[in-house]
Amino acid sequence: MNIECLLDAQADLGEGPCWDDREQQLYWVDINAGIIHRTSADGKSDEEISVGEKVGAVVLRETGGLLAATERGFAFVDPAGGGLDRIADPEPDNPDTRFNDGKCDPGGRFWAGSMSLSRMTGSASLYRLDPDKSLTKWVEGVTVSNGMAWNLQLDRMYYIDSPTKSVVSFAYEPESGEISSPSIALQTPESMGSPDGMTIDDEGMLWIAFYRGGCVARWNPETGRMLSKIEVPAPNVTSCCFGGPGMDTLYITTARQKMEVDALAEFPQSGGLFQVRPGVSGSSSYRFKG
Repeated sequence: MNIECLLDAQADLGEGPCWDDREQQLYWVDINAGIIHRTSADGKSDEEISVGEKVGAVVLRETGGLLAATERGFAFVDPAGGGLDRIADPEPDNPDTRFNDGKCDPGGRFWAGSMSLSRMTGSASLYRLDPDKSLTKWVEGVTVSNGMAWNLQLDRMYYIDSPTKSVVSFAYEPESGEISSPSIALQTPESMGSPDGMTIDDEGMLWIAFYRGGCVARWNPETGRMLSKIEVPAPNVTSCCFGGPGMDTLYITTARQKMEVDALAEFPQSGGLFQVRPGVSGSSSYRFKG
């Protein structure tokens, strides 16, 4: 497949792509720089919104504007100037954690998890912010909370805690947003690096980005089998989502943090935003209904 660098952003830790089907723009973050990017579908326009602290994930609001999970919790973001209207910080007394990946579910609730900066096993959690701003902890004992996706039937939620090298499948109740009965949907091999962000296509297959693996791979969550793999010219692949006018473009974020000089010389577009058309399509990102 013809993968290309859409934007040579040289992001330190690019993450969390989120497609805006109304404005035909891609939102994504550079976590360590505290920047939200708004990039046009063709990559010719890129606007940076600085929020003044690390930002793990950003999602769109149904009523307009943005919602983010930052190093200090949940906040609404002014897309014009980056100002934060803080909602909640569930881990104010834990300096070893910050928020990482997050997504809205089909009911318009924002799920986001924390991660341990020292990689202390089990010291982080996965939370859900509802449209009424109530906050609930749903999963404890997490180390690096990462990718999420919901199946086409809207009765399963898939979730990655990166060090486990697995994707967990939860029973998901769309009306209440409750999750239960976790089981392992698939186990990724140690040789592929760490599973990071992910998305789902219109055939119900998962696309998983592999940090230190230099690829995005397509998996069948029903059988646990890998179906295909797309090599990315950057070793630290962080996340992906479908977008574009036909929803058939896979946008891929990458990182260049802590890379040695030799590695950067070999992969100079690390930290860039990539795109590829894998022959399948996906759906628009869900919006927060609060």
